[in-house]
Amino acid sequence: MNRTNRVEGMDSSQNTSSAAATGNGAITQTNVADDPKQNLNQVIFSIQKTLGLLHQLHLTVSSFNIASQLPLLQRLNALVSELDTMQRLAENCNIQVPMEVINLIDDGKNPDEFTRDIINSCISRNQITKGKTDAFKGLRKHLLEELEQTFPDEVEAYREIRATSAAESKRLAQSQSILPNGDVKVKTEH
Repeated sequence: MNRTNRVEGMDSSQNTSSAAATGNGAITQTNVADDPKQNLNQVIFSIQKTLGLLHQLHLTVSSFNIASQLPLLQRLNALVSELDTMQRLAENCNIQVPMEVINLIDDGKNPDEFTRDIINSCISRNQITKGKTDAFKGLRKHLLEELEQTFPDEVEAYREIRATSAAESKRLAQSQSILPNGDVKVKTEH
């Protein structure tokens, strides 16, 4: 009975200290709730702390004897408390991991394979798109040559309209800090 009371006493005191730490953590979380990088760093730290607690727990369990019951219970309580903290911190992180990555990890594969496959797929699609673009440019050039032979006045008028339109677009883009490809210029702050 006495041993049980001590363990329960340790539970309540440890919960109190966890609540105090949580209270401080909650204040910190409230202050940095808008900073996703800080939230992510807190979750990473919590994961590392949990891994350390699991290692300590493994060592305690692997060499368990009656005298190590109290440290075992303390480490279990610390692990539960840290898992709770990790869960609360993770609620502030909005990280979306593709299911393919999780499946690769579950299969014991390196998640970098997913990244490599995505990049290779993007490169392949980019090459296909570039090929289509080049084909359309070639078709446009060929059509203009053929049209110029048949309708020289109309092609000349078309080229003047295109040049005027391009100059107007360029002037407008420069006044609005827009690049010719439609992107917006970003001013660097020094």
